[in-house]
Amino acid sequence: MTHSKPDSNPTSPKNLPPSFFKRIPLAFGAFFRILTNPEFAARFMRLNQPLQEVAPTPTPAPATASPAAAPVTLKVATPDAALQLLGLLQRDARLIDFTQENLSAYSDEEVGGAARLVHEGCCKVLREHFTITPVREEAEGSRVTLNDGFDARAIRLTGNVVGSAPFKGSLNHRGWRATETRLPKLTPSHDVTVLAQAEVEL
Repeated sequence: MTHSKPDSNPTSPKNLPPSFFKRIPLAFGAFFRILTNPEFAARFMRLNQPLQEVAPTPTPAPATASPAAAPVTLKVATPDAALQLLGLLQRDARLIDFTQENLSAYSDEEVGGAARLVHEGCCKVLREHFTITPVREEAEGSRVTLNDGFDARAIRLTGNVVGSAPFKGSLNHRGWRATETRLPKLTPSHDVTVLAQAEVEL
């Protein structure tokens, strides 16, 4: 039995693509055969798979690291000035004595009398060593408008805070700002941790 060799000549009529009119009956034949023959339909799918355009998988863009937020530099608060002020409040207003006293043994009238002395002494210290002005000049209870860019360090919003500026509300407290500080200068040997010297009567 002899087998005919396949024609390797690309210009041979057997190897040339069929014309348009020849492809019409082929198309209809393939159409009806796909509908009636599942195995032929499977072979057609496998044959047609390489010809289908596969959408290229988008290459994810390299993740760009968000710029690191600049570290917040915190100020180191030295306790010397605070201790010095506390010592002045003790000296002129007896503030520490008042707060460390158990007031439950005293009547309201006695407590009120002592509080008046503390109040007067505290006022004296503040007047001598600080210049204090209100943050807001409006009278408390008046309506105010806070436009965009208001100083959030000096104004605290309370109540139903929603949305963005401008905000309209009622001024509950004017706030206070120290515009000048005049604490006494200390000698190197001064111990600011001693808020009030112990007193020994001889």
